Amino acid sequence: MPDLLIERDGPVVILRMNRPARRNAMTLAMFGRLADAWDEIDADKDVRVCVLTGAGKHFSAGMDLRAMADDVDPTDDYDVAGRMEREGSRWIYDGLLKTRHPRVPVIAAVEGNAIAGGTEILQGTEIRVAGESSIFGVSEARWSLYPGGGSAVRLVRQIPYTEAADILLTGRHLKADEAKRIGLIGEVVPDGTALKRALEIARTVSANGPLAIEAILRTLRETSGMTESEAFAFEEPLSRSVFASEDGKEGPRAFAEKRPANFRRR
Repeated sequence: MPDLLIERDGPVVILRMNRPARRNAMTLAMFGRLADAWDEIDADKDVRVCVLTGAGKHFSAGMDLRAMADDVDPTDDYDVAGRMEREGSRWIYDGLLKTRHPRVPVIAAVEGNAIAGGTEILQGTEIRVAGESSIFGVSEARWSLYPGGGSAVRLVRQIPYTEAADILLTGRHLKADEAKRIGLIGEVVPDGTALKRALEIARTVSANGPLAIEAILRTLRETSGMTESEAFAFEEPLSRSVFASEDGKEGPRAFAEKRPANFRRR
């Protein structure tokens, strides 16, 4: 069975990391399939939201260190070597959401472990829901590894500096309540219900104007290093484009007529 399962629920795509016997630990083949999935999502304009989760009881325990030592599934026919030869290594980081921003919002539904690469890919998502027993952490330093999935740069931009430094330098693990307190995740739910809650949020987001959502996402993602005046200049053409669209007229019209809006992404 492939190590990434792709499901569709109307405008919502569910990506499920699928190596439950190893707590969904990541391999190069999984990164390749994730990178391909982001391409497919971007190309399908009917997709409005993606939910990222893990099969079984865990989100992901990060990179499979046993796979790094050549303990890999011999039945997996993904041509890692061929892709590396053709494209180099960028697709690995695209899969991990380090060098890739999908067109649509990504909602993380976390149960169990989200350690190392599990916490790294989490930082590339927009909305994060976790079961109350979930565990987070970037533990690479404990094994003399570098958190190459982006945490050394990205984590401090998402949570306070001293909290990020503590997590990165000690390699310690956090429980869900602490992760929420420092802002790493947004919502804690009873164990076993993270995916259900993430899908509820996804359906809410997918009912909104897709052009507005995509423009807001670009602004959130691309203005973080800008001054306020630079950011306002960046968002101005995006704002004008949304207001000038057919959807930008349909929304106020539906509000006035007291009916659901029929957004068509144009």
